[in-house]
Amino acid sequence: MMAEEVKKQHNRANIEGASLEEVNGTVEVPQNAGFWRTLWAFSGPGALVAVGYMDPGNWITSIVGGAQYHYLLLSVVVISGIIAMIMQYMAAKLGIVTRMDLAQAIRDHTNKPIGFVLWIMTELAIMATDIAEVIGGAIALQLLFGIPLTVGVMLTILDVFLLLLLTKLGFRKIEAIVITLILSILGIFMYLVILSKPSFSGIVSGLVPHASILKHDQLTLALGIIGATVMPHNLYLHSSISQTRDVNHDDPVEIKNALKFTTWDSNIQLIGATFINGLLLILGAALFFGHGDQLQAFGDLYRALSDNNIAKGIASPVLSTLFAVALLASGQNSTITGTLTGQIIMEGFIHLKIPMWARRLITRLIAVVPVMIAALVWGSTEGALDQLLVYSQVFLSIALPFTMIPLIWFTDSEKLMGEHKNPKWISIIAWLSAIFLTVLNVQLVVNIVKQFIALF
Repeated sequence: MMAEEVKKQHNRANIEGASLEEVNGTVEVPQNAGFWRTLWAFSGPGALVAVGYMDPGNWITSIVGGAQYHYLLLSVVVISGIIAMIMQYMAAKLGIVTRMDLAQAIRDHTNKPIGFVLWIMTELAIMATDIAEVIGGAIALQLLFGIPLTVGVMLTILDVFLLLLLTKLGFRKIEAIVITLILSILGIFMYLVILSKPSFSGIVSGLVPHASILKHDQLTLALGIIGATVMPHNLYLHSSISQTRDVNHDDPVEIKNALKFTTWDSNIQLIGATFINGLLLILGAALFFGHGDQLQAFGDLYRALSDNNIAKGIASPVLSTLFAVALLASGQNSTITGTLTGQIIMEGFIHLKIPMWARRLITRLIAVVPVMIAALVWGSTEGALDQLLVYSQVFLSIALPFTMIPLIWFTDSEKLMGEHKNPKWISIIAWLSAIFLTVLNVQLVVNIVKQFIALF
């Protein structure tokens, strides 16, 4: 290889246009600096990626998992986090080494029919992801301010223009706001968990996988936790925003340095996301165990925190408000990253060149339309939107293999990645994870379809 072949890939990417061109390579990286200063310069993209692992779609599955099965499924949260670290490492590496995001790589290295199918599936996955964020944000606005859901849904469109303003101020501003919102969510749930006085021995026991997870009902919820964790859009996003750092790609040392610190950033942030998801499950186990059947929606959880019969002696309107604030922060965070990913997909797959504000507005409107239709047809109620959110997560389960398999294939290629191709052990774990997740997600879809049929 192949330095010459890698150089050809770089030139091809440059001709097609850099991924997220307005922020690509705009963050300066110090030269010959110490570990911590360099890590700080590379920190940020991991936070934007971690947002997808703690979005509103994860909340119900984790909290209800604790409410129904105590600490049993805590090991599932940890395993999901480990798989996420491996997948995001490969996505970031693809971007840094080839200077193409995953969408550009698929367009450049597949034929038109396959590329078209992957593009359609990816666009639908982006829509499904954005639907969850819109619903989460709209429900949070209703819980906090009494704003009707249809109005709340429309208000989420304004997020697009906020993101446009932040982009002009610099990509580091976006990263700073996302990190602030993540820390807010972390602080709120740590406070709620401390108040709930969880069982330390129960937590330790839950970290070890138990055979009882394989029972039908437990397995269904475990599949839901995994299916809501590893999402297609995050792999596209990371392959792009890993390129926001100003790296000299003609210097092999700088490339290795970028890979090292980007991996550090990603793993640190994903450990934080896994910790937050663990807090959600622990909160459900410590506070709501035995009331799982009563907690099927965000509003149920909000009201439960004020109900002495459910939340024991710590029930308080303050706790309910903190929960809604965390939900709003989660929705806002995921909205920012979902909008960025929409732009990556449009540009990478079909080279759609329209003004930035219009591109982002289209991305958001695509998600708002089905939410509005659901609200108008089935009534402007939280229950209708909660059902739509569940269906969106099911579709993400279906779409996941269409993203994971090309990513593993590309990063396994010596022709494309050169000396940075996946080590053998990473490749084996990645393929086993892809097969494992695909089988589990298919099973999840089958279970949900069976439940749906049973209603008729």
